Amino acid sequence: PALDLIAYLGEHGELPLPPYIRKEEAATLHSERYQTVFAKEPGAIAAPTAGLHFTRELLSKIEAAGVKTATVTLHVGMGTFLPVRTDNIVEHKMHTEWYEISEETAELHKATRESGGRVIAIGTTSMRALESSAQRNGVVTSEQAETDIFIFPGYEFLAVDGLLTNFHLPKSTLLMLVSAFCGRERILEAYKVAVEEGYRFFSYGDAMLILD
Repeated sequence: PALDLIAYLGEHGELPLPPYIRKEEAATLHSERYQTVFAKEPGAIAAPTAGLHFTRELLSKIEAAGVKTATVTLHVGMGTFLPVRTDNIVEHKMHTEWYEISEETAELHKATRESGGRVIAIGTTSMRALESSAQRNGVVTSEQAETDIFIFPGYEFLAVDGLLTNFHLPKSTLLMLVSAFCGRERILEAYKVAVEEGYRFFSYGDAMLILD
C-alpha cells in the first residue's frame, strides 16, 4: 500500500526544534506552542516564529480595526538553523525552500499597494516568499515555486513596507535580512536596548515591529 509520509513522520518522528530549546521538556507542550494558529500545510522544518505571537482573538481584533490579512506558505528548511560561515557574505549559499502565494493574497497585495497602503510581513519567512515572487515576476504573483533568495544589506526591497520579527541569533541569515531592511546600525542599537531591558530572544521570545 502507498505510504502516507506525513502520517508516518507524525507517528514515528520527533518534532524538529531549534538547538537552543530544551528537548527534555514535554513534546506535547512544544507541539502545541511551536505552531501558529493559521498553519495549514505540513512541510516546514521549523515554525514561522513571528506568527506565534498571534492568537485567533488578536487576529479578530486586527481585522475588526480594518486591517486586511492574507497568508503565504513557505516550507522552512534545515538550513534556517545554519550560521553564515564564509568570510564574504556574498559567497554564502542559501538552502532552497518551497513557497506558495495564492491568487487571493497576490490580488490583496496589489490592491494594497495601489491604494497607498502598507504591506507588513509577519516574519522573515513571509518576507522571503513575497520578495522572491516580486524578484521573479516584477510584482507579487500567485504561484508555487522554489527560492534560495539571500537578503543581506544592500538588497532593494520590492514587496514589503514593514516587518514584524523576533530577535535572531548572531551571524544568522535572518539577522542579515533584518539588517538589510532597517539598517545595520539601527538594528544593533535595537538589540543593545533589548539586552539591557531583558527582552527575550529567539523562537519563544519577543518581537519588534520595523516600519519603512
